[in-house]
Amino acid sequence: QVNLVESGGGLVQAGGSLRLSCVASGGSFGRYSVGWFRQTPGRDREFVATINKIGTRVNYASAVEGRFTISRDNAKNTVYLQMDNLKPEDTAVYYCSWSSVTSGAAKDYGTWGQGTQVTVSS
Repeated sequence: QVNLVESGGGLVQAGGSLRLSCVASGGSFGRYSVGWFRQTPGRDREFVATINKIGTRVNYASAVEGRFTISRDNAKNTVYLQMDNLKPEDTAVYYCSWSSVTSGAAKDYGTWGQGTQVTVSS
């Protein structure tokens, strides 16, 4: 079983940048697609971005396309989410998870970690 731990969140002003990391342990990380999702209180987990197992195919939610970049380094068992030009509406807890398919649906993903809080002030 692959376990993923998110880090890199924080407080940033609108227009700023953050880079989130998702580090894997306990399984064959390179066999899986990885997705980033985010959630705010009272709302369902929302798709942000996904990357296939070898990093050749990525997909983004329309709300973040052009501002966020997902990438992976399988040698380091890590997936990154570079977030630029952040907006207050990007404020959420960000989660990563693994999947055998490249999907934007949370139901297609495995276990979830604790997440990392991103707060964007206006």
